[in-house]
Amino acid sequence: MNIKSVITLLIIYLMTMTASIAGAEVPQGYKLRHGDLIQVSVWGEDKLQKESLILPDGSITYPLAGRVEVIGLTSTEAEKKIAEKLKAFLPDPQVSVVIANIAGNLVHVLGKVVKPGQVLMNGPMTVLDALSVAGGIDKFADKGAIKVLRNTPQGQKLIPVYYDQLIRGQHLENNIILNPGDTILVP
Repeated sequence: MNIKSVITLLIIYLMTMTASIAGAEVPQGYKLRHGDLIQVSVWGEDKLQKESLILPDGSITYPLAGRVEVIGLTSTEAEKKIAEKLKAFLPDPQVSVVIANIAGNLVHVLGKVVKPGQVLMNGPMTVLDALSVAGGIDKFADKGAIKVLRNTPQGQKLIPVYYDQLIRGQHLENNIILNPGDTILVP
């Protein structure tokens, strides 16, 4: 094994360790989202190592490959797509995609909560989880009118949250699991 191969292996290992140290707990099958940060490298090609932020249009720009649509893909699918584009320039490119930051995995909490704003989902998160991260609801909040605004292929959908029942441990099926991009509205 030559020194170039050893250095490349070391860099790939360090990139993987950096992602895990950064606390990016990535569920298996995680789909890339806007705002996520990925590290892309090609085995044996030191100049093709790049950290890329997924842009609002769902793409990254990568040397030789140009613009690559990666939104909604797993890291393995993104590797294959980038490798396919690189085949015009490299024989059998071995591409590695490491998810360094899942900042695109956000929900929003708006209205009468202690800390309104964005909430990063490091794993499955329910309505009560997100409200807890937002510091809880304000004493003037209308507990009976809390809703989740969700974007669906058919358009926006309002899902009622029965907060009073949930905090009493009733009708826990209404403590829905949030999707990235959901907005909790607390009037």
